[in-house]
Amino acid sequence: MSGAAGCQGGGGGGDGDRGPRWRRPWKLLALGLLSASSVLAAAPGAGAMSKEEKRQLGNQVLEMFDHAYSNYMEHAYPADELMPLTCRGRVRGQEPSRGDVDDALGKFSLTLIDTLDTLVVLNKTKEFEEAVKKVIKDVNLDNDIVVSVFETNIRVLGGLLGGHSVAIMLKEKGEYMQWYNGELLHMAKELGYKLLPAFNTTSGLPYPRVNLKFGVRHPEARTGTETDTCTACAGTLILEFAALSRFTGTSIFEEYARKALDFIWEKRQRSSNLVGVTINIHTGDWVRKDSGVGAGIDSYYEYLLKAYVLLGDDSFLERFNTHYNAIMRYISQPPLLLDVHIHKPMLNARTWMDSLLAFFPGLQVLKGDIRPAIETHEMLYQVIKKHNFLPEAFTTDFRVHWAQHPLRPEFAESTYFLYKATGDPYYLEVGKTLIENLNKYARVPCGFAAMKDVRTGSHEDRMDSFFLAEMFKYLYLLFADKEDMIFDIEDYIFTTEAHLLPLWLSTTNQTIAKKNTTTEYTELDDSNFDWTCPNTQILFPNDPMFAQSIREPLKNVVDKSCPRGISRAEESLGSGPKPPLRARDFMASNPEHLEILKKMGVSLIHLKDGRVQLVQHAVQAASSLDAEDGLRFMQEMIELSSQQQKEQQLPPRAVQIVSHPFFGRVVLTAGPAQFGMDLSKHKAGTRGFVATIKPYNGCSEITNPEAVKEKIALMQRGQCMFAEKARNIQKAGAIGGIVIDDNEGSSSDTAPLFQMAGDGKNTDDITIPMLFLFNKEGNIILDAIREYEAVEVLLSDKAKDRDLEMENMDQKLSENDSHKQNSEEATSAFQDVGEVSEEPEEEERSDGIDPDSLAPANADSDSVSISNQDYYVPELDEASAPEPTCTQGDNQPQEQKTEAESNSKVSWDNKVQPMESILADWNEDIEAFEMMEKDEL
Repeated sequence: MSGAAGCQGGGGGGDGDRGPRWRRPWKLLALGLLSASSVLAAAPGAGAMSKEEKRQLGNQVLEMFDHAYSNYMEHAYPADELMPLTCRGRVRGQEPSRGDVDDALGKFSLTLIDTLDTLVVLNKTKEFEEAVKKVIKDVNLDNDIVVSVFETNIRVLGGLLGGHSVAIMLKEKGEYMQWYNGELLHMAKELGYKLLPAFNTTSGLPYPRVNLKFGVRHPEARTGTETDTCTACAGTLILEFAALSRFTGTSIFEEYARKALDFIWEKRQRSSNLVGVTINIHTGDWVRKDSGVGAGIDSYYEYLLKAYVLLGDDSFLERFNTHYNAIMRYISQPPLLLDVHIHKPMLNARTWMDSLLAFFPGLQVLKGDIRPAIETHEMLYQVIKKHNFLPEAFTTDFRVHWAQHPLRPEFAESTYFLYKATGDPYYLEVGKTLIENLNKYARVPCGFAAMKDVRTGSHEDRMDSFFLAEMFKYLYLLFADKEDMIFDIEDYIFTTEAHLLPLWLSTTNQTIAKKNTTTEYTELDDSNFDWTCPNTQILFPNDPMFAQSIREPLKNVVDKSCPRGISRAEESLGSGPKPPLRARDFMASNPEHLEILKKMGVSLIHLKDGRVQLVQHAVQAASSLDAEDGLRFMQEMIELSSQQQKEQQLPPRAVQIVSHPFFGRVVLTAGPAQFGMDLSKHKAGTRGFVATIKPYNGCSEITNPEAVKEKIALMQRGQCMFAEKARNIQKAGAIGGIVIDDNEGSSSDTAPLFQMAGDGKNTDDITIPMLFLFNKEGNIILDAIREYEAVEVLLSDKAKDRDLEMENMDQKLSENDSHKQNSEEATSAFQDVGEVSEEPEEEERSDGIDPDSLAPANADSDSVSISNQDYYVPELDEASAPEPTCTQGDNQPQEQKTEAESNSKVSWDNKVQPMESILADWNEDIEAFEMMEKDEL
C-alpha cells in the first residue's frame, strides 16, 4: 500500500457547499501540512535532526538503491526479479514453484517496470531515460503465462502509467525525454485490454488470474476455473484503470473497475458495514467472513479514499467513511488492529496480526485521524526494535507467528506520512533505524535479501520488485527537502505500489457519468462525513509535544505489558451482558469459566494424569447462539493447542558465511538436530572453516581427518543415520557438521524446515553442533569453496552482527594490493551451481526407506479430529492450560532472559573497532546489536 502525495494528514479548511469541494481541500492540504511541520520541527527540546544529517541519510538511501538496482540490471535483467543470494534472475518455470507468490511474475521484466518512476523521484533522470528505452525495446506483454490480475495491475500497469506520468513531465520541462511519444502509455493500454477478459463474470468481479495471451476461458488459458477472489484483489483497480481511461480517452477500463467496486459495496455486511476477506466472484457470497485491515482487504479501503481524491466522486468518500467508522468501532483496539467476524463484529477472528496492516497508520494520516495512527505506528516500531524487522505475522502478545519478512515497505510508508503530518523529528530517527537494519541484516553482495526468519537472521533468495518500487521512494522522500526534488510531489497521488498519477487527471476525459450509487443501498447521515481535510490547528492544538505524548505510554508495550486494548464489548455494553469467553482467557480452575463452557455445550473431562480434555456437543448448548460461541471457543482452543505443540519443536538455526567477501552478510536457514550441542545455550555459536569429508556421505571412518580436524565438516545426506555421521566426523576432530540435502533443487524457500532426529540410541556422546541445509542453500557454500577455497562459517541459533572491521580491512588491502584488481568482482556471489573442487566419493543410495530420520520442525505431534457435531482438543496440562501469560496491568516481562541474553553486546573476536572502520561503512552504528529475546515458534 502506498499513500497519497496529495494529502498528507493535515490540511486547511474547506467549503460548506456541495460543489467541486473535492479539489480545494486536497490542494490546500499541502499548505496546512507545511505549517504543522514547521511548528513541530521548531519545538524546543524536540531534538530536530540537522540538515546535514538528513542530507547524509538521503545520500545513503541513494547508495542503497544503486546497490539493489545495479545488481538487478547486471545479474537478473531481463528476468522479473533478482535472486540476491545466487546472483541471478528469477525466471518463472526455471525455479521451484513458490505457489501464489509466483503469480506476480509474467516474464515482462517486472522489477524494471516497477522501478521506473522511482528513478525520477531519486533524481536519476538519465537512468530513467535508459530504462524506458529498454522497456520499450525488450518487454513483451503477449506471453503465454498465467498471472495475478491484482499484482499485474498494481505493479506492471501501475508501473507503466507511473513511468508515463513522469516521462511527460520531464518532456515538458524540456531537458530529458524529448524523443518520448507515449510509448509506455501504448503498452499500458495493450496490457489493460489483456486484463479485461478477467472481468467476464456476472457480478463484474474479476477472476483472480488471467492468461496474458489467451485470456480466461480459452481452452489454452489454463485458468478461469476459480470461484473466489480476495476483496483487495477486486477492489484495488480503480486508480490504475481510471487513469488509463483518462489518459487514453477509452472509458471501458474505468467502467469495469467501478462496477467491481459497486458490487463489493453492495455485498458488504449491512449491520456492521464490514467486508470479508474473500468473495465468490459469481454469487457474491462471502467465503471468508473475517474482516480486518491487513492482507486480503487492505488496499480496498485505500482505493476508496484515493478514488475520491483522484476522480472527485463523492460516493467513494461516503463509502470510505462508512467503512472507516466500522473499522474504528470494531477492529481498532488501540494500539492493536484485530480481525473480527463480519456478522459478529464483537468477536475477534484472530489472535494475531499480519504485517500488511502497517499501511493503515499512513491511511489514517490521509484521513486526518492522527492519534490512532501514532499509537499503532509506535506499537509496530516497538516490534521492529525487538526483531529488527516486522515479522509477517505476530500475536497480540507480540510473539512471532510467521517469521518471514520479504522487505515490505508499508511501515516505511506510514513513517513518511506521519512525519509529513506532524513534522516530528522522531520519525526521521525511525527512518534512520530502518536504513541501518536494512544495511546490517538484509544487505548481501548482490543486493538485499528477504529475511527467511527474523529470529535467526537467515536470508531468503528473494528481492521483490516492490522493494525498489516503494521502500527507497519513501525513505528518500522522508529525508528529502523540497529543493532536493526536480518536481512537486504534491501534484501526484501514490497508488498502492507507490506509482505516481497526476492529480490533473481528475478533470481530464470525464467520460463516466457520475452516479452516487452509495445511497441506493443505505441511508447515510451526511453530517457525519468530513468533506475537507482537517485543519492542522485542530490536529495539533498548540502542543508541540502532541505526538510524543501519545507515543510515551506505548514505549514498553511489547516487552512489559499484555496489551489487549479496551474490550469493545465492555466499552459498548457497559454493565450489560459479558462478551463470550475466549480460549486465551480460559482457566480450568475457574468455576465461572466452567459454567460458561456448560452453557456453550462444552464438557471438561479430567484425565488420570492431571490433564483435561474438552469436548463440545452442539445439541447440549443452551441456545443456537451459545452453540456458535462454543464452536468458536473450540476452534480457538485447537489453534492454541496446536501452537503449544509447535512451541515444543526446535526453532531453526543459522549458518552465516563470515569470511571474505561475505563477512556475515549471507545467512542461510538451517534445520537443527535433536542431538549434539544446543546452539541456543551457546550464544557465541561455533565458528570455523569448512571442509568436505571423504567419504562424502560420512557413513564410515573419515579418510581425510587431517583436512577435517578443527574444522566444520560438510557431508551429504543419505546412506546412514545422522547420528552416525556426527560420530564419525567428531572422531576425526571436526568441531561441527553441516549435512547437505542430496535432493537436487530442494530449498528452504519451498520446503518445510526439518530437524535431524537421532538413531534411537543414547546420543549424549555427540557434543558437536550439527545443522541441516537443503540442497540450494548447501550449494551456496559449496560454490563459495570453489570460488574462494577458504570459507569460514558461523553456526548459531541466530545471525550475529557482521564483521565490520575485517570487512573494512579487506577493502583497504584490496585498494593497496595491485595484483587484486578483481576484488570488486569477488564481492558478487557466484551464479552457477557447481560441484566441490575435490570430487567426493559417490555411493548409490539403496532402495527402500531413507535411513535419515527427518522430523518436520514445525509439525504437530498430535492430530485433532473434528466431526460435524463433536469437537475436542488435545489434552492440556490443567495447571498450565492456556491461561493468559499475563493479566491486564502486569508490568513484568512475559519471558525471562537467559544470562547470556542479558548481556547487551556480543563480541566475536574481542576486538575494539577503530573510528576509521565506523566512518568507512556508511556511517552505520556498529555497536553489536542486542540479542533478540527468545521467541517460541
